[in-house]
Amino acid sequence: MPPLLETSLDGLTLVRRGKVRDLYACGDGLIMVATDRISAFDYVLGSGIPDKGRVLTQLSAFWFGRTQHIVGNHLTSTDPAAYPPGARRHARLLEGRSMFVRKTTPLPIECVARGYLSGSGWKDYKASGALCGVRLPAGLIESDRLPEPLFTPATKAESGHDLNISEAEAASLVGRDLLDRLKPLTMALYQFGVDHADARGIILADTKFEFGLTDAGELLLIDEVMTPDSSRYWPKDTYHPGGAQPSFDKQFVRDYLESIKWNKQPPVPSLPNDVVGRTRAKYLEAYSRLTGRDLETGHA
Repeated sequence: MPPLLETSLDGLTLVRRGKVRDLYACGDGLIMVATDRISAFDYVLGSGIPDKGRVLTQLSAFWFGRTQHIVGNHLTSTDPAAYPPGARRHARLLEGRSMFVRKTTPLPIECVARGYLSGSGWKDYKASGALCGVRLPAGLIESDRLPEPLFTPATKAESGHDLNISEAEAASLVGRDLLDRLKPLTMALYQFGVDHADARGIILADTKFEFGLTDAGELLLIDEVMTPDSSRYWPKDTYHPGGAQPSFDKQFVRDYLESIKWNKQPPVPSLPNDVVGRTRAKYLEAYSRLTGRDLETGHA
């Protein structure tokens, strides 16, 4: 089955086309369609990863269903037959890769939880000995487990990388009262994910959450939840601090792009079949190990 790189749903209004998701207005809610697009180094690549959008959608739905005791979320349904009438004729395309969700006003920060020193956190620590303003012990090495998990908010960038910010900076963007609600929710969600993944032989090194407010002021968990695109998942059995870890994400894609010395500027390269296949296998493995079930592949 070829990857789905773009959608065009007649009769529905396209609200936004992101790096991966196409968002449509439908009835009193929104339809989020996860395509198979893949981005690296801030660019959407010319190749897609078959079934990637299904993994993101179905894994998010898995976590949404299991974290409602911590915080409510925007998911209404993943069954196209239950969507508003205008969307039902697109059921074949939407099956397995879409969600009908409540409308919210997204908050302007990413709520990031980190249990290990990796990625931009490792870069911050090397430069300053701190992470988002939190001083860390000296002598830590890349991928070390942190003394305790940290809440490290970030800005939402329309293009380029999200930027790590301090809690004070985050409070200036969303208000102190709201941040005081977001921090414990973020850490509770992260701990729930850590415990679940650990029982399945996987380390959830870090992850980011997005929240939104309804018109009535209800705070909801939105977007995607603890997917390979929003998280660092590492196999427990190969974990060894002191460098980057193998991960259940687009690592093969990044490694390939580095190997061909791409200058990270247009034109954007396409990927060879073996890189596509190995990346797809990692997404599918993450899904099956975390959920204990096979991906629903649908018809499109």
